[in-house]
Amino acid sequence: MNYLPMNKLGAQEISPNVIQFGIFFPGVDAAKGYTVSVKIIHETDQYLQAAPPAVVPQAHSVDPAYGDFWSGQIDLTTAAVPPGSTAFGKSGRYVYRYLVHGPTQGDIDFIIDPFSREVGVGRLSAITVGYQPYVFSANETKWKTPPLKNAVIYELMISEFRIDIDRTINQLPYLADLGINCIEVMPVSNVLATIDWGYDPIGFFCVAERFGNRAHFQQFVDKAHQAGIAVIIDSVYGHTGQDFAYYQLYTALDMASSNPINGPDGAFGPTTDFSKKLTQDYYYSVNQFWLDTFHIDGFRFDDAPEYWDGPTGTGYADLVYTTYQYVKSKVGATDHYQRFFDTAGNINLIQIAEYLSNPPDVLNGSYTTGTWQDGTLAAAANCAAGSPGAIEQLGLQLGLNGYPATVTTNNDTLPKTGLQYIENHDHQRFICNFGIVPIDNDPNNVLLQEGNRDVNWPKVQPYLIALLTAKGTPLLAEGQEFCENYWVPNVGYGRVMLYRPVRWNYFYDNDGQPIIRLVRKLTKIRAAGPQFTDGSHFFYNNYDNFNSKGLLAFSRQQGNSFSLIVLNFTAQQQSTTFTFPISGNYTEQIEGTQNLSGVVTNAPQTLTIPSNYGCIWTIN
Repeated sequence: MNYLPMNKLGAQEISPNVIQFGIFFPGVDAAKGYTVSVKIIHETDQYLQAAPPAVVPQAHSVDPAYGDFWSGQIDLTTAAVPPGSTAFGKSGRYVYRYLVHGPTQGDIDFIIDPFSREVGVGRLSAITVGYQPYVFSANETKWKTPPLKNAVIYELMISEFRIDIDRTINQLPYLADLGINCIEVMPVSNVLATIDWGYDPIGFFCVAERFGNRAHFQQFVDKAHQAGIAVIIDSVYGHTGQDFAYYQLYTALDMASSNPINGPDGAFGPTTDFSKKLTQDYYYSVNQFWLDTFHIDGFRFDDAPEYWDGPTGTGYADLVYTTYQYVKSKVGATDHYQRFFDTAGNINLIQIAEYLSNPPDVLNGSYTTGTWQDGTLAAAANCAAGSPGAIEQLGLQLGLNGYPATVTTNNDTLPKTGLQYIENHDHQRFICNFGIVPIDNDPNNVLLQEGNRDVNWPKVQPYLIALLTAKGTPLLAEGQEFCENYWVPNVGYGRVMLYRPVRWNYFYDNDGQPIIRLVRKLTKIRAAGPQFTDGSHFFYNNYDNFNSKGLLAFSRQQGNSFSLIVLNFTAQQQSTTFTFPISGNYTEQIEGTQNLSGVVTNAPQTLTIPSNYGCIWTIN
């Protein structure tokens, strides 16, 4: 995969008030009667009836690597001002789109620029004339991306979390105080809808207008790093929205076979075809652009199976390999790329796959460093439902059996891990497993139903303890730390086009306060114990001592650092016995009221676990 010539693609101000346009349209050949033009208007004028856009004809040439290339320029200082315009020629933001005229099809309008660095409303690209680049702080030459095994990830959507980027920046100290050191941001790439999860992208080199602009997101990353928080972005490369430029244009031209990026329609929209050179280079260029321009710490690749064609294929595996090699080439850097290299010689680029069918496969077969896996989420849901054998299922899943710790390929040794979560954007909040209530006294209005916090909030506690002490990297969903309780349907547009803002008032109520208190304690316990990030995991699958009583017990050990975790999923206090493998004094780390003194190896110790809670006994 190769980096595209981004210096001639998209819209760029190459000198004061002079805008250069460039785009690849393979198969759209002037010799066949096609013409291409750009319509551009100052954003101030775009909704005025009397102010038409200026039309900028584009010239045709042939690029040796990618085929038909169209480019042109406009000098806003000397160009004729369209009649009725009030701002044309002034600095500020301009919106533009492509117009392609076909010899038989006529005009195809409102084609968004797939290389634009900014976007407007709908199918409009944008460029700011007189744009002042964001200047990153000096901290960017000091910040270090944490190893994924040491991360506590927080998944958020900017619009739901705190409306926009500025408000989200203001909330970063809260996340750092919570114990978060990595944010996984749901897609910020451009989509048409205002309320949308972002998984129908039509622009990849830009930040969606509903969130802010390029400088806003650069500041967000900079401020996150200053707060000790890494930033990874949710990247959707397996499919596009139907209004993506190449799908829109080549469908309208009845030239689907010539589409340089899209393949046939798939379950989630037009697929991307990674057997094509432009596709490969386009998405690799997106990765490099975001690493270079925004200083992000890595990627979460949505629905990786859509473009997985095996460990040696031209799709997903090659993309993460090439991205890793690009970062590796920066070894010794003193600029912001130093963030990926630690003193132990590790390259801490984060590349996480959503590969749910067989997560260990993508870890073993690619340069992926982490993977989503729904096994723990499903096992926890079964446990909440009281299903037979669910405690055993959950206990095994918390240890990520079958997941590699490291993989060496091509003389590169990469650490590997699975993510542990019981909530994410794709699913209902975990508390919904214990009961649903209507929000407006209308039982038929299922989209607005939600989990019953007032009654069931204590039941989520043992699952949070499991999540933050288990093997792997824990992920919290926005608001999970104070028991957000939205219900999400399994299918349909009600999933992705319903606004679910985090209800910050929950932070203060009687249900939320004990939950956030617990999460804060757990993140500190995890950060202080090497056994939780590097240690072995052992599940005590003892039916008589634990499982039959509604208890789940496992240990984490790294050398002489040993912790026993016992969870109680019942509404009654439970007692049992355990034989500790190491003699000494043990502190119960959550509440500190059941400390054990003088524990002797191989002597059974009586343990009492509060209802809907858990204990962590760690040797002093």
